[in-house]
Amino acid sequence: MKVARHQHIVTLLEQSQSLTTDELAAVLSVSKETVRRDLSDLQQQGKIQRSHGRARVIHHPSRDSEAPFYARLKSHYAHKSDIARHALAWIEAGMTIALDASSTCWFLARQLPDMPLTVFTNSHPVCTELGKREHIRLVSSGGELQRQFGYYVNPSLVTQLKTLDIDLFIFSCEGVDRHGVMWDPGGHNASYKSLLLKRASQSLLLMDKSKFNRSSEVRIGPLSDVTHLISDVQPEQLP
Repeated sequence: MKVARHQHIVTLLEQSQSLTTDELAAVLSVSKETVRRDLSDLQQQGKIQRSHGRARVIHHPSRDSEAPFYARLKSHYAHKSDIARHALAWIEAGMTIALDASSTCWFLARQLPDMPLTVFTNSHPVCTELGKREHIRLVSSGGELQRQFGYYVNPSLVTQLKTLDIDLFIFSCEGVDRHGVMWDPGGHNASYKSLLLKRASQSLLLMDKSKFNRSSEVRIGPLSDVTHLISDVQPEQLP
């Protein structure tokens, strides 16, 4: 019965785009507490997303759910820029750092001083920005450029990383759910982040408040794998 009800909820959300807990309870003829438990289960399975008392179905990558890079730049840009500025304190001359293809890391790249560093990244916009620096050794992951999303896809990434000792991996993600699991909308980016988390000596997650209690299509890993977190909210203020 539970499995059938879960499928019914997903079907209802696909048909209606989003529904409240009250609306779902009325349609299913169950209590709101039952609906909340069902929605929690479905969110953990990566099938739905909950926000402001409503639930919506998560579309899979085949439906182009991943937002284009320049669309992401416009979302919470002031918070991202401020978070990126705080991340500068973690970077010292002589380090080897890795950056992901998030818009927050692009804001970081824009503010990064021209200092002796090695920077590894899969982000085309970050490469374009850091290519202007004279003292930064820039290493691109290479591979096929996904222009819309601003990152490279390289199937030989594991082999390439064997030659780099990464001191610090700086990244963002689509969301962290209430169980402390990190999510991303695209498999390529999620795989890149999972791999770099394992390879780097330390990691720094940059995340604005809109990304807490959110899930997406592809699991990156547990938040406990991250060494440090920079956000625009204090831990006691988290939803």
